[in-house]
Amino acid sequence: MIARRYLLPGRGEGFIFLVATIATGAVALGVAALVIVMSVMNGFRAELFDRILGLNGHAVIQGYGGKLEAWEPISARVRQLPGVTKATPLIEQPLMASFNNRVEGVLVRGMTMDDILGTKVMTENVKAGSLRDLKPGGNTVAIGARLAEALGARVGDTMSLISPQGEVTPFGSVPRIISYRIVSIFEVGIYDYDKAFVVMPMADAQTLLSLGNAVGMVEVVTTDPDKVGEILGPFADTVRPVAVINDWRSTNSSLFEALVVERTVMFWLLAIVILVAAFNILSSLVMLVRAKTRDIAILRTMGATRGATMRIFIFVGTVIGAAGIGAGVIVGFVVLNFREAITGGIARLTGAQLWDPSVRYLTELPSKTDPVEVVGIILLALLLSFLATLYPAWKASSTDPVEVLRYE
Repeated sequence: MIARRYLLPGRGEGFIFLVATIATGAVALGVAALVIVMSVMNGFRAELFDRILGLNGHAVIQGYGGKLEAWEPISARVRQLPGVTKATPLIEQPLMASFNNRVEGVLVRGMTMDDILGTKVMTENVKAGSLRDLKPGGNTVAIGARLAEALGARVGDTMSLISPQGEVTPFGSVPRIISYRIVSIFEVGIYDYDKAFVVMPMADAQTLLSLGNAVGMVEVVTTDPDKVGEILGPFADTVRPVAVINDWRSTNSSLFEALVVERTVMFWLLAIVILVAAFNILSSLVMLVRAKTRDIAILRTMGATRGATMRIFIFVGTVIGAAGIGAGVIVGFVVLNFREAITGGIARLTGAQLWDPSVRYLTELPSKTDPVEVVGIILLALLLSFLATLYPAWKASSTDPVEVLRYE
């Protein structure tokens, strides 16, 4: 009851109430910032992980020089390994694409039709046309949405692919230029892929690159991406004479390690905001104790123990912190829910593009809230709020009623 009365401003205590309100707002901002940033970082990693592995598998068995001749027995043997769910041939080759006097660097990707139609990252993100219109031997391709924008191409247009491995003539080597009809445009959500990918049936890629029956690599999918090294480790010595095994961690190690470092640093930097808010709680309680010194002395003479006095001010400070935490969690979830509208509105007001896909890899601001992390943030904020109450509460409990009421 006493703590509840102390939470409301008394006569001449407006400034103390203002400081307590500021402390509540500071806790709310700190908690909201932590929830938002950690959710965005988690979403960024999850989206990158899902989209990169959805296109490239968990590992590739890549032939030396970009050419794997006897890939069928390798694919059959790796499929028999425990933990391997899929092993399919794949061709990837950087080339040049031309359309309407525009030239762009592209990454030609040759896949089997079953693999193309089974890649959900592409089939679920088709913007125009249909991937089923890709026909082996029909000189048809599907391209990324950003590449289509750069070239100014649409479904039904014909683009040219330029391969340096052309025909040898008396005047030197002539690049091979073959025309392909665009039957589909997709957007997987990763800028670098959407800006470069040209997907075609395996047979057409082998013809374009003069590979015969060879492929570039065998793509492998396992039951657990985190254990891909253990699953494929025994097979590395077998394929070493003709190929090398690269898993997703070695291919994208710098990117995912940078995300881990950035996530850790951002957490502790934003935790400092909550620490600063806790100091605001401490200062407001110190002022409250000084303002209530006479009340505390009277309570002590009426039989209130030191422990009871401490509990009053610990309760006051913890309620201030809890109110800020509750408000911060609500604000955090609201901002995450409307994040696209908020970033779009700020971009329109300032004229600055806040989320540039060419820099951020992903075309949209991602979010994935981890309930365990949210609980951890709440507990951290509660702990700091509680610790901030201890000194003022101890100061209040050590008040000597004789000294305070001597001249009353």
